[in-house]
Amino acid sequence: MITTIKSGGTLGIDGIQIDVEISLSKGLPQFLIVGLPDTAIKESKERIRSAIEATGYKFPLKKILVNLAPANIPKQGTIYDLPIAVGILYQSGIINEVEENTAFLGELSLDGKLRKINGVLPIAVSLKEKGVKNLIVPVKNEDEASFIDGINIYGFSHLKEVVEFLNKSLEKSPKKSKFEDLALEKQFDIDFSNVKGQTLAKKAIQIAVAGFHNILLIGSPGSGKTMLAKRIPTILPPLNLDEALETTKIYSVAGLLDEPIIAYKPMRFIHHSTSDTALVGGGTYPKPGEISLAHNGVLFLDELPEFKRNALEALRQPLEDRKITISRANGKFEFPANFQLVATANPCPCGYKLDPEKQCVCTETQVKRYLKKLSGPLLDRIDIVVQIIRPKLDELMSKNLQEENSKTIKEKIMKAIEIQKKRFKGLPIKYNAQMDSALVDKFVVLESDAENILKTLSQRANLTGRSFYKILKVSQTIADLEGSSKVKKSHIIQAFNFKINDELFN
Repeated sequence: MITTIKSGGTLGIDGIQIDVEISLSKGLPQFLIVGLPDTAIKESKERIRSAIEATGYKFPLKKILVNLAPANIPKQGTIYDLPIAVGILYQSGIINEVEENTAFLGELSLDGKLRKINGVLPIAVSLKEKGVKNLIVPVKNEDEASFIDGINIYGFSHLKEVVEFLNKSLEKSPKKSKFEDLALEKQFDIDFSNVKGQTLAKKAIQIAVAGFHNILLIGSPGSGKTMLAKRIPTILPPLNLDEALETTKIYSVAGLLDEPIIAYKPMRFIHHSTSDTALVGGGTYPKPGEISLAHNGVLFLDELPEFKRNALEALRQPLEDRKITISRANGKFEFPANFQLVATANPCPCGYKLDPEKQCVCTETQVKRYLKKLSGPLLDRIDIVVQIIRPKLDELMSKNLQEENSKTIKEKIMKAIEIQKKRFKGLPIKYNAQMDSALVDKFVVLESDAENILKTLSQRANLTGRSFYKILKVSQTIADLEGSSKVKKSHIIQAFNFKINDELFN
């Protein structure tokens, strides 16, 4: 007799259904697992045997054959311990019944406890679409899947509890959570009000976050670039349920989920020593990299020119396509990468080329070589460039300056986002930065004097088409922050001043 127990696995960040077929037959005691299992699955035989015996049940002295179907897809991880154990116990007559619409996921310890596993959320989404009604998982995984409607999530801490539940001698209600209950303000130890001066930089960051614009902060060492960037999480808006589930799937597969669900935009801080693989993702069984972990959030690259050229060039595709594709011998894997780029840079190797008080000691050749790492196509995808000037001593020592706090800034950003939400209702975009030229022509309405100044500035600076539309998109975000239905002359001038400094980068 063959028993089929439903389970699941992951391909990239997507879940798939895996059927665990178990056959117990007469013959010399043997335990075989087929269906392209990896080493962790092959070793599950000893974990399962020990867990069943430690729970007080007798392990069958028969020929046990397990097939993980479909057999042409590579399987990995410890996720199949529980479904295999359930199938063996059912065939042995210890479990009375296993409903067809129930699936199982979980790793077993030697004493029968259920350990936390990775990838439960995407698997649960996939199984629900396949008609599975009940999903049994380790208790430490039940929270992350409990936000999905249409499937009952049961979390258990021990194999014995699972057996008793299936035999109806243990009652348990499914875990169900509401996303709205998580809509609480995140608490931070830092705040924009702690930053003295830097009015222009704060304004630029506010515009960037509101419109999902890529931004480059450039200035001398100690000017406050990193300090400003580290405060961006304090003004990031929350995610909606679809975005939260999409982001949580990535963290679940990567094994980095420390909370039930990612409810706020993530911000990933990346050091220039980070490898290409860590940045874009990869491995024998590809896992998402930092680019994908920043999906629906912010990717922060500190000291941009210090990154390897290959790493910077790897950003070009996801910045354009909002996804990253990794090809391997066992298939092509696609990871989402819809992130906002925030980067900092020194203007030269010594860092003081733009400093008004300290003299730069770099030669022109050294400066060009240093900035040459930032290719034109990469710079072309940055909407806002702002020069950070070191605050003066009077500003640092002043106790009378009333700096705008993060809460106030975030409220302005949320209002601007709400305006964009209404503007792009029914469209596959959410922010001004995501508009193409056709949408810019449709939605960006200029006042007459704004149109005149845009024409004058464009001719004077000999703007490319991309730069022209970039200024319009940034101008629209500035207008949204001010609650203006039309783009004004002042908005165009502000956006124009945030464009790439051609003298510095050419």
